[in-house]
Amino acid sequence: MSSVLPSPSLLINKETKFRQNHLTFDASFLQNETSIPQQFVWPEEEKPRREPPPPQLHVPPIDLKGFFTGEPLAVSNAAQLIDSACRKHGFFQVVNHGIDSRLIYEAHKIMDLFFGMPLSEKQRAQRKLGEYCGYASSFTNRFSSKLPWKETLSLRYSADPKCSNLVQDYFLNVMGEDFSYIGRVCQEYCEAISKLSIDIMELLGTSLGVGKSHFRDFYEEHDSIMRLNYYPLCQKPDQTLGTGPHCDPTSLTILHQDNVGGLEVYVDEKWHSIAPCSEAFVINIGDTFMALSNGLYKSCLHRAVVNNHTPRKSLAFFLCPKMDKVVCPPKALVEGINNPRIYPDFTWSTFLEFTQKHYRADMNTFEAFSKWLQNGRKCISEL
Repeated sequence: MSSVLPSPSLLINKETKFRQNHLTFDASFLQNETSIPQQFVWPEEEKPRREPPPPQLHVPPIDLKGFFTGEPLAVSNAAQLIDSACRKHGFFQVVNHGIDSRLIYEAHKIMDLFFGMPLSEKQRAQRKLGEYCGYASSFTNRFSSKLPWKETLSLRYSADPKCSNLVQDYFLNVMGEDFSYIGRVCQEYCEAISKLSIDIMELLGTSLGVGKSHFRDFYEEHDSIMRLNYYPLCQKPDQTLGTGPHCDPTSLTILHQDNVGGLEVYVDEKWHSIAPCSEAFVINIGDTFMALSNGLYKSCLHRAVVNNHTPRKSLAFFLCPKMDKVVCPPKALVEGINNPRIYPDFTWSTFLEFTQKHYRADMNTFEAFSKWLQNGRKCISEL
């Protein structure tokens, strides 16, 4: 395992000293360069190996049609498939999910519009240091090495009725009236995926045996993140990564890929590819839900690779609890001497702060966070 995984993360405040002279990741220029900046070159043991190509991971396609109608056999079969996948690696797919294909198409179309703009236009939504929303051209203002070959636009979405138009309002307030169409599509997409995420939480409650209402109620007014990902062409795809190896700190990731491919998952001591399917959403468990399940369901290590022939896009919705919700597994999962508590209680706001200000997300994020909590939130270097 140690031959392919990153070394422990550096302190954010050490890395950010670099931001005084950080380079600019301008995809329109860099995508044609035959030599990429050293900051984007990953260590030899972490570089993707293209030959032989990684084997495909069989991710069970779970048909939600029967689940939505409440047909008992369909619900039971879906719960069993999810339980098996989440205990092994934490990845599964859903089909017949109820999301309008035209909305998905429009969401991909607005990514072309946004990421196709000049860098100076996109930087009007520049993500500020320590914050999690806004535009990021790689993470050149935050880190100085192992930079990801990508651009992102991250948006806050809340299911609290008092925050009903956060996404649409963000575009109007930050980018202006000309972006009202992009804002409206993103808002509608988030609302549809929000509903799907709660449906999946009902299914996860069923598969874990705590009842379908437990996690549905826990996430009822969730405070989540929508991220648009754009991976430009790279003339040296064997030297860099679109996203480095990491486990998602959030609860649940609902991903729609285009047809290019590039998502890889680390299972059974090797990397596997996840084949794109336009009719499916790829879903994975994150660290926060792993804690809610008391470690029964796995938060899986994954990464994204790039290529030199076709840009790649994806839409990622990260389901998160309300900021002040205490993350604690249901009693049914921690009863008896065979089910001791594995992780400490925490709130999502504390974990989010940790990932934005104290630690660069990798495969050890939650382990480091737990240690940080148990040691009185001391500086990482003191632990």
